[in-house]
Amino acid sequence: MRTPLLTLFLLQPFVLAVFVPAQTPARPAVKPEAGSPPDVLIFANGDRLTGKLEGVTAGNVVFDSDMAGKLTISIDKIKELRSGAQFALLRKGVIVKKQAVPEGSVEVAGGSLKLTPAQGQAPAEVPASQVNYLIDRASFDKTISQKPGLFGGWSGTLTGGASIERSTTSGTTMNASAALVRAIPGVPWMDPSNRTIVNINESYGKLSTPVIPPTVPASPLSVVVTSIFHAGLERDEYFSPRLFALGHVAFDHNFGQGLELQQVYGGGIGYTVIKDSRQELDVKADMQYEEQQYFSSTVGGVTTTTPSVNIIGSTFFEGYTRNLPHKVLFTETASVLPGWNNLSAFSADLTAALTMPVFKRLSATASVDDGFLNDPAQYYQKNSFQFITGVTYVLP
Repeated sequence: MRTPLLTLFLLQPFVLAVFVPAQTPARPAVKPEAGSPPDVLIFANGDRLTGKLEGVTAGNVVFDSDMAGKLTISIDKIKELRSGAQFALLRKGVIVKKQAVPEGSVEVAGGSLKLTPAQGQAPAEVPASQVNYLIDRASFDKTISQKPGLFGGWSGTLTGGASIERSTTSGTTMNASAALVRAIPGVPWMDPSNRTIVNINESYGKLSTPVIPPTVPASPLSVVVTSIFHAGLERDEYFSPRLFALGHVAFDHNFGQGLELQQVYGGGIGYTVIKDSRQELDVKADMQYEEQQYFSSTVGGVTTTTPSVNIIGSTFFEGYTRNLPHKVLFTETASVLPGWNNLSAFSADLTAALTMPVFKRLSATASVDDGFLNDPAQYYQKNSFQFITGVTYVLP
């Protein structure tokens, strides 16, 4: 753990594997017949657009216009909509399992949506205000019938940043992180089955300073190293749409607190308090085993070794995400880790981040991380604060 950046390189094959889609049998896409007219959308004020209906998400129509590009419009602002492509309809309050749902071409008029099946069955008609999702038939069938492999279904972000100084003093600071989530199924219109969460964070810095004024013979450079590393893996299994069991492992290293390695192994329960299209709030609690190992300290030629600590404790966690205007994402987490067999061996961590889109899948990220360790190694401080900026790539 003295060079924790190597851990990121060792984990690189796993991160890269996220980009490789699982090999699943291909299903023929549903395509309109050659020469079929484009989809037509007419607003309540009479404005007319042609293009392609991509679907409806949480009551909002996603329409790729020939002239205006991709638009998201509330369905209640649409006077008429016609598409010859085949879609599956999900009404508000309906969670799909394996049952059949209405399918067919789309027509919106007079405040109602009508689906006309290709096979000639009677059309289905519902109030437009009750439409929650319209999903193209190929995507719907694929989600219902197929389960992604180990390296399929992942989403998340990769973030990196660096600061380099070359002058009388020379310093380099590097930051890298990967936040990956694999939710099965990965759509909001089906009950969740399981979720896998992977988090890797690394901050490493080295500052070299000569003695000023110089001495003869020259004194060795003063070298200061900072190194903060975290890796965590969590697996959730859902009992209901909001209640789940969890198991997790975590490894932490913090040179600023004299912590060479903290290992955490635990299991417990979690609950999703809030979940909608704008925000999500999760709370979790568990029982766990921890082991803390510390660096040795040398003062006046005397080496002091802080003994390792074995802890039976818990983690109490809350995590919140919210979609802000202009596609800005706010995330916040807080965790407290008390030790039940050693009440002085507790720790806590608070993080918050803003991710702002810049260009396509690239975003700018600013984050803070405040870690507290009540029993650091001798001569080390309890608190460790970081402010980090970087460039984030959002996985497809």
